[in-house]
Amino acid sequence: MTKRGPLHMIGNAHIDAVWLWQWQEGYQEVRATFRSALDRMEEYPDYVFTADSVAYFSWIAEHDPELFERIRKRVAEGRFEIVGGWWVEPDCNLPGGEAFVRHALYSQHWLAEHLGVIATVGCNVDPFGHNANLPQLLSKARLDSYAFLRPQTHERELPGQKFWWEAADGSRVLAYRIPHEYCSPRGEITGHVTKALQQLPVTTEPLMVFYGVGNHGGGPTIENIESIKQLAQRDLYPEMFPSTMRRFFDEARTFDGIPVHPTELQPHAIGCYAAHSGVKRQNRLAEQALLAAEKWTTIASTVSGMPDATAELGHAWKQVIFNQFHDIAAGTAIEPAYDDARDQLGEAKSIAARLANRSIQSIARQIDIPAESMMVPVAVFNPHAWPVTATVELELGYPAPMRGAIELREGLDGRILDLQEVRSAATAGGRRRVAFTANVPPLGYQLYTMRTGDEPSYHLGAPTGDGLVLDNGTVHAEIDPKTGWLKSLATAGGPNLLASGVAHAQVIDDDTDTWSHGVRSLWKTVDSFKVQRVRRLADGPVRQLVRVESTYGRSRLVEEFVLDAGSDAVEVRVTVDWREQLKSLKLCFPFALQESVATHEIPYGHLEREQNREEVPSHAWVDISGPNGGVAVLNDGKYSFAVDGTTAGRSVLAMTAVRSPVYAWHDPWQLDEDGVYEYLDQGIQRFTYRLVPHGGDWRAAGVVRRAAELNQPVTALIECFHPGPLPPSQSYVTVTGADNVVVSVLKRAEDNGGATVLRAYETAGRDAGVTIDLPFLGRTFDTTFTPHEVKTLRIPADGDVSPTEVDLLEWDPAAPPPITSE
Repeated sequence: MTKRGPLHMIGNAHIDAVWLWQWQEGYQEVRATFRSALDRMEEYPDYVFTADSVAYFSWIAEHDPELFERIRKRVAEGRFEIVGGWWVEPDCNLPGGEAFVRHALYSQHWLAEHLGVIATVGCNVDPFGHNANLPQLLSKARLDSYAFLRPQTHERELPGQKFWWEAADGSRVLAYRIPHEYCSPRGEITGHVTKALQQLPVTTEPLMVFYGVGNHGGGPTIENIESIKQLAQRDLYPEMFPSTMRRFFDEARTFDGIPVHPTELQPHAIGCYAAHSGVKRQNRLAEQALLAAEKWTTIASTVSGMPDATAELGHAWKQVIFNQFHDIAAGTAIEPAYDDARDQLGEAKSIAARLANRSIQSIARQIDIPAESMMVPVAVFNPHAWPVTATVELELGYPAPMRGAIELREGLDGRILDLQEVRSAATAGGRRRVAFTANVPPLGYQLYTMRTGDEPSYHLGAPTGDGLVLDNGTVHAEIDPKTGWLKSLATAGGPNLLASGVAHAQVIDDDTDTWSHGVRSLWKTVDSFKVQRVRRLADGPVRQLVRVESTYGRSRLVEEFVLDAGSDAVEVRVTVDWREQLKSLKLCFPFALQESVATHEIPYGHLEREQNREEVPSHAWVDISGPNGGVAVLNDGKYSFAVDGTTAGRSVLAMTAVRSPVYAWHDPWQLDEDGVYEYLDQGIQRFTYRLVPHGGDWRAAGVVRRAAELNQPVTALIECFHPGPLPPSQSYVTVTGADNVVVSVLKRAEDNGGATVLRAYETAGRDAGVTIDLPFLGRTFDTTFTPHEVKTLRIPADGDVSPTEVDLLEWDPAAPPPITSE
């Protein structure tokens, strides 16, 4: 009988920073675990310990310098291996594309500075699935290999224990699904190793098994280490020895015939895509606020001389990416953990808001605005590198500077625009809120001016008719007063894209645990919300609005259907007061489309998926299209979707808006009928989605850009009079030559060298050649994108030095890492 190949034994201690405990307890456990690992090295000269999550090392460095020095020495010896290269082990589906970049950027820089190494092996053994674009995001952060556990063998068949995992752009990492578990018992581990071997192929090639007490830390025990020594002497077991993940992957990649896996690694724990709506939406809001703030601080540092904000932004990003830890973002931690997450994400959002406001106001104060009695100037700022048409809502100050009709002009004396009064956030005190359509140049601003007018403004609550039709010449929609849902949705002159016979707000019987272990679909409908009231609240030149109020049990749902002038989308503003337990709420969108394809946004990319009712993770948009058109559904904070395409000619897209299992309830543990439990998603939540009907496919409809506009809206600022060097309209970044390239990041380089970093990605799966113009830097240059490429460019402060492509770490990809630790 051929003896099996060598078994690389990886001593580790998976540590959940937060799960059934709060972060303070995780903080202490990191210290205890690392100290234990160092003690084992004193006792066993060949023992090696492996750890990931750079946040943990930063904790040690900030409060226990003596222990950190011991770690640093063992890292230099190669006996304390650092893998992962990310701040924590995040959920690998929910963070945005740029958040994955920041995990690597801040972590690899920290390692290089403080420990004199960087990680080269990716490691995420506990997260609940892995998005399809990770090979690109890993490889461009200098991580050439990847170890994971889930989905396990009973959840998904893969081409091999190890395989080349390939992203859509062609990037690859060598991936390995670790067998059985990443944790082992405290005592001897014969059973643990045996179960692992049962899942491993019979081969002479090297294999890898993790061992060590984990989840709440601990690491390998003396009994673990002695057990391995004993097992290594038995004939029925392969050669086994303490090893590193780097050594294993270096040996594993030398063999021929490694298969390729070209898509995502799903599914596991599908309930995690919806559990705890609050933390998920706050994560989205924080990510988007920071991206916008970075753009404006970068521009303002040149245009207005504002101080560099890289350190403040980095701190805020670390708060966000820490709370992307898999048991936080996935909604599976205990209830008190979400008080911490709320505060930390709130801090990040507050930093972003402060920096963005400071930067925008520093630019606005330089716009030349001559003094004029009873004129109110308004500057509207667009954070996107393409022109944006958006409806601006603006609160006029107390006391309101204008009591009667208002005349709105573009610029100081340009064309007159429509203005409509809408509901103010204040119920008393003389405040007024108005809405108008703004056309703003790419990543720049446009000035508008308001004066006392002769014509009466349109008032909220005084619609011109009682009909429930919304039509602006671009989109046509009609609400059915019996169902509270749309009975038609179409582009101008196009066919109705909606199917009938499907309830919109469906209540799902969901008695699964917090993770929804053992299921792939949440679609056991028990009832639906019933309409209580439908009424039109606005019908003016800027906005049409119909409000639908529905109830189910003790819960209440309000959807306000908004169609603005010139908009290509029906916006739906949702307020849910959810009081149900062990149930879910799905908002269903039935589309009458033949031969449809469902396309979902994933981090920095997109993916076509089956229409089989299975719950899948998606980001800001999902599109259902047939040969002659379709509908995209955009959102500002939801991640759980399913599509039912089992009925010919009809596809039903379902957004899981709310889930209410018990906090941190893990199957197979059963709830006590008389137990007292806390349930997720109780109370009020608000979010917005948009329906974008279109001819052609989603690429031609600009769905990626439309979703970005929802998630990073324009900012309107009431200004005052002052002289200045800036004109009424200005653009700071433009991209021309192709519409399938989106600029996602504009920031200062991390090395404090004065350079600017621009990141963009190709959105449609086709080549693109573009010209990027940065007038605030006096730079214009050409570049190309291959299909699905994420590209990072460094623009030196020296205008004579050409921009260069760098990796996601902002380093020359052909050069070794700039190690600065002594």
